[in-house]
Amino acid sequence: MKQLFQYNWQVREDWFNWCKQFTTEQLLEKRAGGFGNILHTLLHIIVVEYDWINDLNGGKGFEFKLEEFKSIDDVIKLHNDWHEEVERFVTEWKEEMSSQILELDDGRSFTYGEVVNHIIVHEIHHIGQLSVWARELGSTPISANLIGRGLQF
Repeated sequence: MKQLFQYNWQVREDWFNWCKQFTTEQLLEKRAGGFGNILHTLLHIIVVEYDWINDLNGGKGFEFKLEEFKSIDDVIKLHNDWHEEVERFVTEWKEEMSSQILELDDGRSFTYGEVVNHIIVHEIHHIGQLSVWARELGSTPISANLIGRGLQF
């Protein structure tokens, strides 16, 4: 599980760097699927990851305003602001935590294992969308290949 989070973070960093070749207007251009554009889809990935980890940590909700994120640098800053807390949770993960139950205020409940696996596949899903959009821009997408990234399983 930890290695798949590390994989997602590596790919995310690669996408951040890929985005720097485009204007903000190109990153905000309306697209079919995802969160409607490249910039807000990357933002969505970060917010969903943090929101679930925050729930698992027993944290309170947080204020989030989409309109505050106007550039890739804004998105990267949010990622950097939240990443330490997320990485600490992932690093301290113990397999026995998988069966713990997260009770949400809306009455739904999930195991911690289900939630962390959802976080992993959620990002991978959106990375596929980014790859399609990269091709629409005439650019080579970031490799989604797990092999060759130096992760130890």
